[in-house]
Amino acid sequence: RTPEQFLTALGARFPLRQRAAPAPPKGEVAVYVGGGTWCSADLSAARPAGTDGGPAARLDVAVLQDHLLAPLLGVADIRTDPRVAFVGGARGTAELERRVDSGAAAVAFSLAPVTTAELFAVSDTGGMMPPKSTWFEPKLRDGLLLHRI
Repeated sequence: RTPEQFLTALGARFPLRQRAAPAPPKGEVAVYVGGGTWCSADLSAARPAGTDGGPAARLDVAVLQDHLLAPLLGVADIRTDPRVAFVGGARGTAELERRVDSGAAAVAFSLAPVTTAELFAVSDTGGMMPPKSTWFEPKLRDGLLLHRI
């Protein structure tokens, strides 16, 4: 599928608009298919209403996975699909653009970060965050910590 065909299919599911900057507000996903131009898809129409699905189902990343990646790109499990790669927050959108512009990726998506309130809402209901939905800086080192008592 060409970038134009993908954007047409995406536009049939979500309202699209061009963006001057790649950082989307909450409730939108920024999409990059190359050429230096980003667009935004408004996820609000696909977001579960009220308490349907719990707080995890209402996260932007869950809506992206359930209503865009799965139906439009056939991504059933983002953890195991070899077509999916993750770019951590520290590398930023320039790395997303580089991968698409170099041909290493066909499309890139950028989301607003999950808020602390959203993380706590999921935790407070005993839910689990969707895979690859959080990024923490600075990274803690692996190992054992000891404290004298």
